[in-house]
Amino acid sequence: MKCAIVTGGSRGIGRAICLKLAEEKNYHLLINYTSNEAAAKETLAAVEELGATGEILKFDVGNAEETQNILTKWQENNPNAVVEVIVNNAGITRDGLFMWMPSEDWNSVINTSLNGFYNVTNFFIQKLLRNKYGRIINMVSVSGVKGTAGQTNYSAAKGALVGATKALAQEVAKRNITVNAVAPGFIRTDMTQDFNEDELKAMIPANRFGEAEEVADLVAFLASRKASYITGEVININGGIYS
Repeated sequence: MKCAIVTGGSRGIGRAICLKLAEEKNYHLLINYTSNEAAAKETLAAVEELGATGEILKFDVGNAEETQNILTKWQENNPNAVVEVIVNNAGITRDGLFMWMPSEDWNSVINTSLNGFYNVTNFFIQKLLRNKYGRIINMVSVSGVKGTAGQTNYSAAKGALVGATKALAQEVAKRNITVNAVAPGFIRTDMTQDFNEDELKAMIPANRFGEAEEVADLVAFLASRKASYITGEVININGGIYS
C-alpha cells in the first residue's frame, strides 16, 4: 500500500491537498490533525467520495513523543504500507509585534512549523532512502521568503524551513527523493478570513487572493513522478506579490 501523509490535513490548504491527491488515486491518504476532529472526518469523507482511501491520524506534529508513538503504532499495524509522499503543511500563527511577543508565541510557532517538519520527516526518512523514492513537500510562506511585519516568529519558522528544504534536498537527491518548498501568498482560508481582502488586494498584482485548490495543484505536481528533476526549490504561489 502506497501512502501520502498530509499534516494539518483537515482544513484549508491541507484539505485541498488531500482532495487533489485523492482525485489522482495514487495514494492511500494519512490525514493528520491536532484538534478539529469534525473537520478531519469531513475531509476523509470527501476523500472517499472521490473514490480514494484514507484514514485519520490525530497527533500534534510539534510534540516529538506523540508523533513518534502514533506513527510507530500506525507502521506496526500496517507493515506493508510505504509512505512515499510527505506534505509538511501543519502550521500555526501567533501574530504580533516582536517587542511585545511572549516567548510562548515564539516557541509554539517555531515548534509546529520547524520541529513538526523534523518530527514527521525524520520518522520516515530512512524508509524513503531504503525505498529509493520519495517526495517531501514543505509548506512555507511568502513570510518565510521576504519576511512579514507582525510575523517575526512565523517568518523565522518558515525561513528556517526554506533552509532545511535546500539542505535536505542535497543529502537525498541520489536516492530519487526530492525535497521542495511551496510558498503561498494570500490564500483564501480560515487562516486569512479576518484579513481585509479589499485592502490587501491592492498590493497583489493579480488583484485577488489565491484559492487553496490552486496551491493544491502545485503540491500534487511536485508529489508526482513528473517532478523528478525539481528539488531544493522554493516555489512562490502568490499572484506576483513577491517575485
